[in-house]
Amino acid sequence: MFTRLLTVCIGNICRSPMAEALLRAHLEAAGKPGVRVQSAGLAALVGRPADPLAQALLAERGIDLSQHRARQLTSSLVTGSDLVLVMDEEQQRAVEKLCPTARGRVQRLGRFGKFDVPDPYGGSRAHFEEALRLIDRGIADFARVL
Repeated sequence: MFTRLLTVCIGNICRSPMAEALLRAHLEAAGKPGVRVQSAGLAALVGRPADPLAQALLAERGIDLSQHRARQLTSSLVTGSDLVLVMDEEQQRAVEKLCPTARGRVQRLGRFGKFDVPDPYGGSRAHFEEALRLIDRGIADFARVL
């Protein structure tokens, strides 16, 4: 049983905060509220809130991202997590390089569907919607396996 989950992207203001919030909501809906879910970025925009488009899309789902603040990924965050979900293979390699002992616990969110979640940063609402759709899909795929 996984009790400590970490989602990772680059800046920790778009994809990983959306994944963190959706994963937390999914776990609570499934009756698993005790699982700790966090997010961080490989090159985090430390202290910045989630992107306004990410906040708006999740607000439409009843999820409040207004309190999110970006934070930098550290080896202690990785070692303190049972499962680390990244958005693409390059990020997986970077996390495993930062913390080689995490190999096997670092997985691409789109692993089962064989997809990456493209970075919507600086893009249109449609880019954010597509990223969110893929994040949803990846979480649903992992939920079936876990």
